[in-house]
Amino acid sequence: MNTHLPERDLSESPPEPLTNGLYIVATPIGNLGDITVRAVDILSRCDAVACEDTRVTGKLMKHLGLHKPLWRYDDHSSPHDRARLIDAMRSGAVALVSDAGTPLVSDPGYRLVADAREQNISVTTLPGACAVIAGLTLSGLPNDRFLFGGFLPVKEKARADVLAELGQVDATLIFYETGPRLTKSLVAIAKDLPGRTVSVARELTKLHEECRTDTPENLLEHYQAHPPKGEIVLLIAPPNDEQPHGDPDALLREALATLKPSQAAGQVAKATGLDRKTLYARALEIGAETRDKQGNL
Repeated sequence: MNTHLPERDLSESPPEPLTNGLYIVATPIGNLGDITVRAVDILSRCDAVACEDTRVTGKLMKHLGLHKPLWRYDDHSSPHDRARLIDAMRSGAVALVSDAGTPLVSDPGYRLVADAREQNISVTTLPGACAVIAGLTLSGLPNDRFLFGGFLPVKEKARADVLAELGQVDATLIFYETGPRLTKSLVAIAKDLPGRTVSVARELTKLHEECRTDTPENLLEHYQAHPPKGEIVLLIAPPNDEQPHGDPDALLREALATLKPSQAAGQVAKATGLDRKTLYARALEIGAETRDKQGNL
């Protein structure tokens, strides 16, 4: 797909310079054809580009046939680096891009924007590709309310704490995740937010784009057999969206009144679509709890 700028007739008057300030420019998350016409225009007329990785942005600029000074600005940038960019904005136009998608979404750009606004420097945003929104639209999960939680913590305890805290919110939860950590997150979701529907969206806008929506147990089984690569958008349905047939515990208790644990688990799994093995383990726990209560009477 050719998205190079058309050659300009030399007889045409040169493009007008941009107003001094900061321009927040969304870039493609995979398919280079998703760059907007306005983004190409701003990148072609700005004085410099602040970016997370000059190598990544350099490839995009080369694809577009553009040549601009690239200044690195990432998580490790110091207040001095921000001050240098702010000074550049007083006398020129600086575009801010991330490696992919919309800047400031799970990257450090908000500090630069805050400093620019504090210094009364003009800030302009150019909307475009965003993995959060792309994943949400593919998932089929409720999208009237959603909460973006960035990356889930790496450590098990911290991950469980985040899921426990945000799991109470009546909204679809969205996280970024990496391929190597996906299975651990699915295990945590199955344990800490049982009964939720989960979506895994990956390779967004690329040739092998996929979005799987299922129970975390079924997704875990799939991705253990097919280890995923790359960055992933992980989505969890709201609490009230996942129990259209009633609370699983209540259904299990009702079924256990007349059925064996395995039969009860099978009946509830068929009615709710939840994982049978998980329901069977819970049925055994409920049976043990019931016997303990009866023994203490």
